[in-house]
Amino acid sequence: MAAVLRISQSNSSFVALAANAPCRIEALGSHRATCRKQGGKPISTTKRSRVDWRGYIPAITTPFDEARELDLAALGGLLEWLHAEGMHGLLIAGTTGEWPSMSAAERKRLFDAAGNQLSGKLHLLAGCSAFTAKEAIDLAEQAASSGFDGIMVTPPPYFCPSPAEILGFYSDISNASPLPICVYNWPPGTGIDMPLDLLERLADLENVVAIKQSTGDLRRFVKTFFALNERVRVFGHSMDEHGLALLQARGGDGTMGAGGVLGRIHPDFYNHLWAGDIDAARECGRKDRVILDEWYTSDLVGRFGSGPAILKAALNAQGLPGGHVRPPLQDVSAEDLDRIRETLVALGRI
Repeated sequence: MAAVLRISQSNSSFVALAANAPCRIEALGSHRATCRKQGGKPISTTKRSRVDWRGYIPAITTPFDEARELDLAALGGLLEWLHAEGMHGLLIAGTTGEWPSMSAAERKRLFDAAGNQLSGKLHLLAGCSAFTAKEAIDLAEQAASSGFDGIMVTPPPYFCPSPAEILGFYSDISNASPLPICVYNWPPGTGIDMPLDLLERLADLENVVAIKQSTGDLRRFVKTFFALNERVRVFGHSMDEHGLALLQARGGDGTMGAGGVLGRIHPDFYNHLWAGDIDAARECGRKDRVILDEWYTSDLVGRFGSGPAILKAALNAQGLPGGHVRPPLQDVSAEDLDRIRETLVALGRI
């Protein structure tokens, strides 16, 4: 889920905050931006430059049929649509993809299907979150054989491990994963909000090249961004005025959002930004904010159903292959489906 940054400070004060940060990111549209300290001394960007992930990379839904079985045909249609809409990459089997309700074998089938269809056409990241490092590594190996470019992993959910245990968990994965890693800080889903000092230690692991920081606290995201973006890519920029201010002032890598249900509108936020058309980027961001504000709380929890259920209903309403959610999740009610439709009508999607 893309971070929802809700603050009261003005844009001008936010720009001042960015302007006083210790380094400047140049060449906004470049895959390999140069970071310079005050005084002009270059800083190495070797580790973050191992990958060129950037822009809008949604965590996509996983279609299940009426029997709540994996629907690979529907998945193929969804992947085709997302690719045609210009997504800069896709995350398969993440939180939005309902990984907790799928077996490891099902996730591997998803990786194979997505890899066979899109490997080499856009960046593919595999959701490899698990309760143990061994399970995550097993999934990473399958993702590599399916042609994926990287993996995303949260801390183990439910256990609420200590910082030392989290570092050990990621160290084991880093030492064995055949693919580069994006660390995912996702407090609503794991019950853990990793502090900056822990994220800094994780960023030093050899195979960690990116961090997705899903916090609703703007200042916390900004601190994470400036502390780590010299070493790894940092995702979580909001697609609003504050996000634009930071991206214009200091650059940035992008947003790993949820679902991509508005199609080209999401990646076009970054496409327009990179092209220098700020007004067009702002309009795309406005539409993205509408669904965040109307469908989610400030804690990134669905207002009338789970996140996957809302996003699948939005896809289905547009005639796209959303499918059903799998128990214990439930599809949205008819009343809430009407609310989703109202939003989509207002945005010109249906």
